[in-house]
Amino acid sequence: MTIDKTIPQRAAKSGSNFDKNNGQGPGMNDRIKQLRKVSVDTEPSLSIERALIETEFYKENYGKYSIPVLRAKTFYEICKHKTIYIGNGELIVGERGPSPKSVPTFPELTCHSVDDLNVLNTRELQRYTISQEDIDTYAKEVIPYWEGRTQRERIFNHVPEEWKAAYEAGLFTEFMEQRAPGHTTLDGKIYKKGLLEFKKDIQDHIDRLDYMNDDEATDKLEELQAMAISCDAAILLSERHADLAEELAAKEEDESRKAELLKIAEVCRWVPANAPRTFWEAIQMYWWMHLGTITELNGWDAMNPGHFDQHLEPFYNRESAEGKLSRDEAKELLSCFWIKVNNQPAPPKVGITARESGTYNDFTNINIGGVRKDGSDGVSEVSYIMLDIIEDLHILQPGSSIHISSRTPERFLKAGCNVIRQGHGYPSVFNPDVYIMEMLGHGKSIEDAREGGCSGCIEVGAFGKEAYVLTGYLNVPKILEVTLNNGIDPVTGKKAGIETGDPRTFTSYNELYEAFLKQLNFVVDQKIRVSNYIDRMFAKYAPAPLLSVLTDDCIARGRDYYNAGPRYNTNYIQCTGLGTVTDSLSTLKKHVFEDKNFSIDTILDAVAINFEGEEVLRQTILNNTPFFGNDDDYADDIALKVYNDLFAAIDGKPNTKGETFHLNMLSTTCHVYFGKVMGATPNGRLAGKSISDGTSPSHGCDTHGPSAVIRSLTKLDHTKSGGTLLNQRFLPSLLKRDEDIAKLSKLIRSYFSLGGHHIQFNIVDTATLLAAQKTPEDYKDLLVRMAGYSDYFNDMNADLQQEVIDRTENESF
Repeated sequence: MTIDKTIPQRAAKSGSNFDKNNGQGPGMNDRIKQLRKVSVDTEPSLSIERALIETEFYKENYGKYSIPVLRAKTFYEICKHKTIYIGNGELIVGERGPSPKSVPTFPELTCHSVDDLNVLNTRELQRYTISQEDIDTYAKEVIPYWEGRTQRERIFNHVPEEWKAAYEAGLFTEFMEQRAPGHTTLDGKIYKKGLLEFKKDIQDHIDRLDYMNDDEATDKLEELQAMAISCDAAILLSERHADLAEELAAKEEDESRKAELLKIAEVCRWVPANAPRTFWEAIQMYWWMHLGTITELNGWDAMNPGHFDQHLEPFYNRESAEGKLSRDEAKELLSCFWIKVNNQPAPPKVGITARESGTYNDFTNINIGGVRKDGSDGVSEVSYIMLDIIEDLHILQPGSSIHISSRTPERFLKAGCNVIRQGHGYPSVFNPDVYIMEMLGHGKSIEDAREGGCSGCIEVGAFGKEAYVLTGYLNVPKILEVTLNNGIDPVTGKKAGIETGDPRTFTSYNELYEAFLKQLNFVVDQKIRVSNYIDRMFAKYAPAPLLSVLTDDCIARGRDYYNAGPRYNTNYIQCTGLGTVTDSLSTLKKHVFEDKNFSIDTILDAVAINFEGEEVLRQTILNNTPFFGNDDDYADDIALKVYNDLFAAIDGKPNTKGETFHLNMLSTTCHVYFGKVMGATPNGRLAGKSISDGTSPSHGCDTHGPSAVIRSLTKLDHTKSGGTLLNQRFLPSLLKRDEDIAKLSKLIRSYFSLGGHHIQFNIVDTATLLAAQKTPEDYKDLLVRMAGYSDYFNDMNADLQQEVIDRTENESF
C-alpha cells in the first residue's frame, strides 16, 4: 500500500502514535492524572532560596571550617531552612525547590548575572520564570559575594590561551565550567542500610585513623566528619516532611487523605534514617538520596537509581505474597515517583548558553531489565510495571532504558518495543553483554560490571562504586577542518590548533591523514591537561559528602567522591561527528587522491565558499562517494581507523586520581552546536548545519536501510569505548502490527549479537514533525529522541527541530 507522506501519521492532540487509553488521557487513576497535570502544566521557575541560604552561611563561616565540613554544614543549613512542600494527593514527597518545577541556583559553581536572569525569564523556549524582586535580591545579596569565587571563574582564570582559543573555536566543550562533574548512579546498598548505620561505619573509620603512620589521617577525619553531617542533614529534611505531613493530617477533613498523610509521616520518620521495610519506603528512600545529592552540589547533571526494578523487586515480591501490596498499588506509587522526577527541571546555565534554549531534562535514567550480580536475567514483574508507566504517562522525565542481554526473555523485549512504537523516544535500548565487557576492559570486577549500566545518556559505569566524570565533547570534524587550514579556524580566521602543513601541497591521502592525526593528539592533550586541573579544583573546593557516603569505597578511604574516594575513577571525553569526519575523509581520499576527479584546491575552494556556485560538485560528492552507514567497507574502514585513533589518543591518558581517561561516543545536542561553529565540510555538508551525532551516520547518507547501518556500526569494536550512540527513525506505519514488533525486536537482537552497545528510536514521520511546527498547540505532548535523552519537540529551537527532521526516515527494516 502506498503511503501519502504529506498526511501526518500521528493524530493532532494525540499523546501517542497508537492510543491505547481510548481517549481517557494519561494516568492510571484520578490521583495520577491530577499529579501529572500539575507537573506538566506548571511552568518552570528559578528559586533563589538555596543561593541565599548558602551565601549567608558562607559569609559567616568561610574559614572557620575545613572545606569538606563547610560544604556539609552548608547542606545541613539548606535542609534546615529550605521551604518544604507536600502537594494534594502526593504519596512520594520532597522537592528540590520550594514547589514543583522550581529549581535552585548553585552560585558556588556558576553564578548567574542579572542579565542571565532576565534572559531566562523572557526567552521564548525553556523559560524559567523569576520575579523582579528576586532578581534585585540576587543582585544585592548573592552576586557580589560570589564574584571571583565560583568554580567557573577558577577555571577560566587558569586556562592557557591556546586552550581558550580551541575552546572558543568549538574544538571541544568543557562540562565542568557549568556544572558539577560526572553522571552518577546508585546501587542497592541504600535498600539494606539506613543513614544511621552509615554513620556507624563512618565513626568506626574515624576511630581507626592512624595519626602516626598515615599523613592523610587529618584530612580523612575532616572528610569523614563531613559525611556524618551530611547524613544528619538528609535525616533532618525527611523529619521536617514528617512534621508537615502530621500538621496537614491534623487539618484534613477527608479521612482517606488524612490516613495517607499519616502514612507519609510514618515513612519519613523511618527512611532515610533506617533501611526501608516496604515498597513505599524503598521508593521514598531513594528519593531522599536523589534530592540530597542534587541539592548539596549537583548543578546540572544526571542522578540515577540504577537498576531500580531490581532494587524494588524484593519488596514487591514479599508484600505481594503477604497480600499487602497489589500490582495497581505498586504502579500508583511508582507513577508518583515518575511524576516527582518530572518536577525537577535541570538548573539553567549561565553566560551565552543562557541565551540558547537547552532542555529541562536533568538526565535521570531508569535502567530496566539487564542482568543481576550473578549474571542471571534481571527482569521481574516490576520491570513490566515500569514499562506500563512509561507508556501511560509519557512525560519528559525520568528517562528510561531497557537492557537486553542474551538472557533477556523475548516477552520483555517485545513489551519494550511496544512502548517504543508509541513515539515518545523512550525507552532507549542497551546491550549488557557488550557494556559488561567494556567495563571489564576498564578494570572492573565481573560482579561490579554486572551491577553497572547507563547513568544518563549512553555512558556506562559501575553503579554505586564509580565516579565516571564526563569532561566534555570533542568536535572531531572541526579538528579535520582546522587541519585543512593548517591550524587556523576558517570561521573566525584565528589560530585554533597547530600547524600541520598546507594540505594543498599534500601528495597522498596518508600525508593528509597523518596531519589530521597530529592535530587530533594535540587537541586531546590540551583538553586533558585542563580537565585534570578542573578535577583538582572540585576535589579542593567542592566536595560532595552525601554522595561520598553512598559510593563505595569513600568511607573506607576517607576520601571524597571527587578526590579518588570511589572504588573506580574514570574520566570520559565524548567524541562527536564520526559520520561527518568519515564521509569528509572518504570524499578527499576517493575523489582527490585516488580517482583524481578533482584537485584538493577545487574541493577546499568550494568548501571555503560554502559550495556557492558549486552545486554540481556538491551533488557529485553526495551521490558518488562511499559514505558511512551503508555497509560499504571503503567508508567503514575509514570510520574504523578514526575510531581506533580516537581510542589511542584518549584511552589510558592519566587523570588526577590514579586512573585514566577513556573514549566515549556521545553527542547529546552538542553536534548541533558544533555544526554551527563550522564552515562547510568536504562531504557536501553546508556551513552551520549539524554534524552527525554519536556514532550515527550523517543525516540522509544512510541510504541502504537500518540493516546496513548496524553492519557498518558493528565493524567498530564497541568494547573499546564507554558508550556508543545510534539513532534510527522509523515511520509509525512500519510498527502497526504484532509482526512488525517482532521485526523491530529482531533488528535489536541482530545489532546486539554483532556487538552493538546502544540503539534508540524516533517513531515519527516527517509530516507529523512539520505539522507540529505549523500548529504546535496540536502536538504539545510530542516527545522526540535527541541523542541520549528525549525532549518535547516544540520546546526545541529551530536548529534542533531541523536536526530531527533531517534524520533518515526508514520505511522498511
